Amino acid sequence: MSVFLCDSNCELWHTRLKELGIDYISMPYCYNEKEYYYDLGENTDFKAFYSAVRGGAVPKTMALNPENYKEILTPYFEKGEDVLYVSFSHAMSGTFDQLNKALDELKVQFPERKCTVFNTNSISLGAGIQVEAAAELKNKGASDEEIIAFLNNFTDRVGLYFVVDDLMHLKRGGRLSTTSAVAGTLLKIKPMLTFNEEGGLSVFEKVMGRKKAVRALADKVIKDLTATEYPVYVVDADCKEDGDELAELISSARKDAKIIRQTVGPVIGSHCGPGTLGVIFIADNRPVALNKQNDNC
Repeated sequence: MSVFLCDSNCELWHTRLKELGIDYISMPYCYNEKEYYYDLGENTDFKAFYSAVRGGAVPKTMALNPENYKEILTPYFEKGEDVLYVSFSHAMSGTFDQLNKALDELKVQFPERKCTVFNTNSISLGAGIQVEAAAELKNKGASDEEIIAFLNNFTDRVGLYFVVDDLMHLKRGGRLSTTSAVAGTLLKIKPMLTFNEEGGLSVFEKVMGRKKAVRALADKVIKDLTATEYPVYVVDADCKEDGDELAELISSARKDAKIIRQTVGPVIGSHCGPGTLGVIFIADNRPVALNKQNDNC
């Protein structure tokens, strides 16, 4: 018997996780010298966070340490339960090195228990849509092996595209070089970003200006959405009007799309910044990006 586990970087809303009966690892972030753990919107003050960032606060995210992971996993192992952990992209954080250290130690203490980790190679609801589909299979009685086999195919069908309002947030987090951030800002370039097959950021398309960026995001969903049994997530980081406009553009052209609107959480928001817009949906194949480099905007 195994327990299904995800992390808060999947950004599924807390009510949805409760419906699915999923446990999750809460990932930390810090701003104004205070540490928080993201609770998937249950008690999160999104306005306070984004207002602080707009006012000059520099948020940070942190990796969990091996002791944190041991505290999380030990209770399951003590009850004789294995763990299936569907995680956000390992390329986006050093926290998984710490997880591996913890698992090495726990293997000595609990040699008969195992923790299977599936890397979604995505983040936010790009990971969340995979968590949601996998958990539904789990609740229908699928084995861990069957779920992993499903995800190995499903992950290549996840379309995640987003644009940021201020490239300097990506630069500060190490996702973009200073040269590209400055040049893109001066030229008003809004690179549409996606995740490549290694779970890193890639530029999919270069768009001039905010309005065209919103239209380009809508067009990707309108053109490429194939699996309408899965939701289309439209997410925004404290730019609700733009997010609503994006959702309306999609719904007016694709009446078959089940659109769910959601706010980008503070952990992801620490890296992309206020004004970020994104779409997540299921297509036939993973998108082919212009490049796989973080700084070639």
